[in-house]
Amino acid sequence: MIGKILFSLISFLLFTYIFIFKLIKKNDTTYLVIIISQAIGILLNLIQILFNVLTGRFFNIIDYILCIIIPSIVLIIEMKGINFSELINIGISRIFIILGNRKKAKEILINLVVKYDKSYNGHKILAEIYEKEGGMRKAIDEYVKALDIRSNDYKSYFKISKLLNELDKKDEAIEMLTILSKKKPELYESNAMLGDLLIEKERFKEAINIYIQAIKYNPESAELYYNLGIAYARTNEFLFARDSFSKAVELDNTLYNAYYRLGQISLLYRDINEAQQYFMQGMYGETECKSFYQLAKIYMIKNEKTKAIMFLNKAIEIRNEFYEKALEEPIFFPIKNQIVKSKSDVEYIESKKEKDISDYLDNTYFLTKILDKKKNSKNQKRKFNI
Repeated sequence: MIGKILFSLISFLLFTYIFIFKLIKKNDTTYLVIIISQAIGILLNLIQILFNVLTGRFFNIIDYILCIIIPSIVLIIEMKGINFSELINIGISRIFIILGNRKKAKEILINLVVKYDKSYNGHKILAEIYEKEGGMRKAIDEYVKALDIRSNDYKSYFKISKLLNELDKKDEAIEMLTILSKKKPELYESNAMLGDLLIEKERFKEAINIYIQAIKYNPESAELYYNLGIAYARTNEFLFARDSFSKAVELDNTLYNAYYRLGQISLLYRDINEAQQYFMQGMYGETECKSFYQLAKIYMIKNEKTKAIMFLNKAIEIRNEFYEKALEEPIFFPIKNQIVKSKSDVEYIESKKEKDISDYLDNTYFLTKILDKKKNSKNQKRKFNI
């Protein structure tokens, strides 16, 4: 009997504490489930005392679970600084997400963050839902709130930067990524994205510094070396660019864009044979047709017109835009009548970064050719005057 009385007293105290300090004070109905389970346990205990029924071991275990164990677990969890209500709501929302009911999950999470504004997980999961739904501005707001609660959440830094970029807020994205690169310089994705944005903004020297920093932590990344080569090329550091592109293909021999860039740089240094070799290696993927076009030029320089016609027509067959381009280039005038227009109308989409570096190296090559001609012309005049 004493045991029953003691059990009843502890049960009542736990019930009172959770009812007053959790349900009423916090105004959180999540605790109502605990209160109801305790009430059922207390009622069962009362029936056992008054009517001496339901007294088996099974019912005693149920009684202890409902009245003592469950509320004790809740109190222990909260003593460790974990909000039980948040834990339950996050768990339920994740179940709804798994079931594909994002609307219900979002409803639960909104109620949670309204009640507990410092719920890191609530803001983070809500941000992920908004992101999947395309609500990028709302997603940014929630990621920012999560970041305010947990300042070392580097994934949220990156997510915010990515969303700002998608909203075409490039400068804000660069600012966020710059902070992140200082806090966590080893993060590959953020460094790669920051470098790309700096190249897009033509801040090439800053991009070089970012890629060099990133390579320290990711020395086996062919992509980082390739992008570093682009940044060096845009600052006219062609020897450094060549070293970077060479390292990129050393790490990944399927990086055909790097072979193509090496071919363009070889042309700048008038090494026709080396350029030919690199363009041959770049005859795959998105650089295939461009490599064909460059090889056609090289064979015209070498006066191998049959090969020039073959490669030029292969380039045009893939991308019909090369047809008009070839007709306007003086180097192809001798074979103009043998250029075949393609029937293909497939539109080729090239990224801005790749197009810009291709155009820049091509324009630099043409500019140096003009300067060479002027220099040779001046030298001939001087000889004549002598």
